[in-house]
Amino acid sequence: MSDSRVGLSVTHRRYVPYSHAHYAGDLVDGAYALGLFGDVATEVCIRTDGDEGLFASYSDVQFRAPIRAGDVLEVVATVTRVGTRSRTLDFEARVVCRGRLDRGGSAAEVLAEPVVAVTATGTVVVPPVA
Repeated sequence: MSDSRVGLSVTHRRYVPYSHAHYAGDLVDGAYALGLFGDVATEVCIRTDGDEGLFASYSDVQFRAPIRAGDVLEVVATVTRVGTRSRTLDFEARVVCRGRLDRGGSAAEVLAEPVVAVTATGTVVVPPVA
């Protein structure tokens, strides 16, 4: 029997402020995306189980492209497996807008194609059903 929670996706969007730039070229550290994965996982747990849940582990994290201050990120979590108390989620952080300092201090553009910056697979746990 299939669990109706499998396939559920939650999407968040977030502007990356310049105050979060950590490296030259306005690069943001990779942990920034992992924090966003935690936020979207929390909403998944609330929607599937009525509880914020706890992040247990990552089984895979791939940093595929840079995230920069001035980006707008779209972060998606999709439920791929439902266990008794654990849920496996696939994550993707995509850059959908990017600052264009070469055109001016506040210039930015919507990207024609989103850039996949970070992917991951993670496991969350929720309390047992009472």
